[in-house]
Amino acid sequence: MATSRYVDSSVERLQVDVSGITPGRHVVTCNRVPVPLRPTGRAGELVAGVRYRAWQPPSALHPTIGVHGPLVFDLVDTWTGRSLGGCTYHVVHPGGRSYDTFPVNANEAEARRASRFWAFGHSPGPIPVAPVTVGGGVDEYPGILDLRRHRALPT
Repeated sequence: MATSRYVDSSVERLQVDVSGITPGRHVVTCNRVPVPLRPTGRAGELVAGVRYRAWQPPSALHPTIGVHGPLVFDLVDTWTGRSLGGCTYHVVHPGGRSYDTFPVNANEAEARRASRFWAFGHSPGPIPVAPVTVGGGVDEYPGILDLRRHRALPT
């Protein structure tokens, strides 16, 4: 007798590593949701994880949750209520390209990942920042923003 477990490959995660910000003044947001940064033990360095829905398969563990991409990260100055800058991470190739083959080596794989990351594209205008909720409302996973637990916010 065998047992199997369904794995939802549509959910991915990434790590956010920040240094040099002023705690209490600066907040990092992902799709306008505050990221629960935690200290690493090194002076001035903070990290957090972001879990998100990358694509919408026909059968998944969370069929009602839409795709969260692209992920727009902002460094928000809470004193002015505006983004100081940010970046955009596209879950797939931003031009919609689909590769026919697997990467031939680590260099090609890295180049494909790099093409999905843009060092620009932050949110313009005022950004209201809600209090940071650890683990997306679940204290079981501190330091992880789970976008599946947040409603889509207007951009």
